Amino acid sequence: MTELKRRPLPHDFHPPVPAFTVASDDVQEGATLKDAQVQAAGNTSPHLRWEGFPPETRSFAVTCYDPDAPTGSGFWHWVLFDIPATVTELPLGAGGGDFAGLPAGAVHARNDYGSKDFGGAAPPPGDGPHRYVFTVYAVDREKLGPDAEASPAVVGFNLRFHTLARAQLVGEYENLG
Repeated sequence: MTELKRRPLPHDFHPPVPAFTVASDDVQEGATLKDAQVQAAGNTSPHLRWEGFPPETRSFAVTCYDPDAPTGSGFWHWVLFDIPATVTELPLGAGGGDFAGLPAGAVHARNDYGSKDFGGAAPPPGDGPHRYVFTVYAVDREKLGPDAEASPAVVGFNLRFHTLARAQLVGEYENLG
């Protein structure tokens, strides 16, 4: 991968916060994403579970971001927030379809595909490997503030000021097309 492709992660520009742990049955750190998480194959949000967050956490947010997209601003694949603090796991597929397993009260903002759900990996053919950063944010309030019409930038702005701790898991995918 070229240096140009190694763009910063979305939270590299935010003040440091403590880390906690996120794990998945579907995404392994540094490994290639499964077909289920690829837009043209399964387009299914992965299973995620987290632990070790601060006790004062009031809610969670989950995002998936591709910093290597050839846009100059990356690409947001998933923006979910207002997940109740009692929820510490999302099942496979919670971010799409009939949203089975999506907790009551959770809000999907639109992703960069323009839909309010999880959109799988879809880098241009021959563009090299892209990183897909799944981040879970521990938030200091039950309701982050934006609504489902917010852009990923507005959600990120609010997360900048209300994140207590953060956990991330990075998978990769390359379209050899």
